[in-house]
Amino acid sequence: MKSNKLLVSFAVIASMLFLMSVVAAEITDDYTVSVRDNVVGAGDVISVVEGETIPIKVSFTSSVDALTVKIEAEIDGYKVDVETETDEFDVKAGSTYSKTLSLKIPHDLDDEISEEATLEIKISNKDDESELADIVLGVQKESFNAEVMSISTTQSADSGMLFPVDVVLKNNGYNNLEDLYVTVRIADLGVERTSYFGDLVALEDDDDDDDTDTVSGRLYIQIPDNAKAGTYTLEVEVKNEDTTTVKTKEVYVDALEETLIKSGNDLIIVNPTSKVKVYKVVSTDAENFVVVPAGSSRAMDAKSGEYNVFDGANLVGSVVFGDVDSTSEGTSPIAILTVILAIVFIVLLIVLFVLIGKKPESEEFGESYY
Repeated sequence: MKSNKLLVSFAVIASMLFLMSVVAAEITDDYTVSVRDNVVGAGDVISVVEGETIPIKVSFTSSVDALTVKIEAEIDGYKVDVETETDEFDVKAGSTYSKTLSLKIPHDLDDEISEEATLEIKISNKDDESELADIVLGVQKESFNAEVMSISTTQSADSGMLFPVDVVLKNNGYNNLEDLYVTVRIADLGVERTSYFGDLVALEDDDDDDDTDTVSGRLYIQIPDNAKAGTYTLEVEVKNEDTTTVKTKEVYVDALEETLIKSGNDLIIVNPTSKVKVYKVVSTDAENFVVVPAGSSRAMDAKSGEYNVFDGANLVGSVVFGDVDSTSEGTSPIAILTVILAIVFIVLLIVLFVLIGKKPESEEFGESYY
């Protein structure tokens, strides 16, 4: 029985020695951490602002020789991962190393104006690890922050048409926002529109029914008539004396061109744009002006000849009515060949009739005497 107890005791001691041998060694116990060039330690509270990128410098003296070491920094307590790390490097015992990292504080404060988070830093490789002292971050909202919550538009915009843009704004800052202006623009088309959106109170002041920290509105921008089809960047800028916020969205512009339709003896002019247009119609012997309301069409009687339609100085298109010179541009080669063959056939037919109608001359014979 005693021998069994001795064997068990020996096994326990051996297991403990084995576990101690595989415990990760400390890479360092001599280090400093600086945030914004200020040395910080356990228990210190560092004030940070949402959206801010904070520089973190870690300096340490290595206690071991180690390969592929890296420094990792992470802010705990957020819905999304907020972490970063250095490239891997090798260290030698007794040598000092310094590395700099940076972390961006996310916009995660919804109904609170401030909260605390924990900055965790560790130095490690696959075998060894040192966890440095945790640092408390006091996170608060930006002083002034007009956040664009959403930009809503139709799936596409048509050239020559008004394009509606719905914008929702929220005050996600620490202070009230006064006299906000919103500008929507498509820089590549040279169009923009600005509107006044008023004031937005801060979250902690949002107690009065007449005040709000959120507002929505609609703006319209005019897409040029000559806009080419393609994808453009729509920019929404929110601005007052204290802050400027810009957010973008891609929109597709569909090019709609004026259409000329030939219908019997009528020339139909279609205006697909959102404004009245006056077209100049130049024919062979006349010049007329046709007024076409927005999104409508007009028909005019046409005679034989070519009709050129102008929008200002720009030629919209040309339409030909009735008989035209066979050599004019646009005449079908088949039609020309048909005319030539018809002429040749008529000439041959005339020649044939002439030959058939011609009588042969009578022969004269002399008298014979026997």
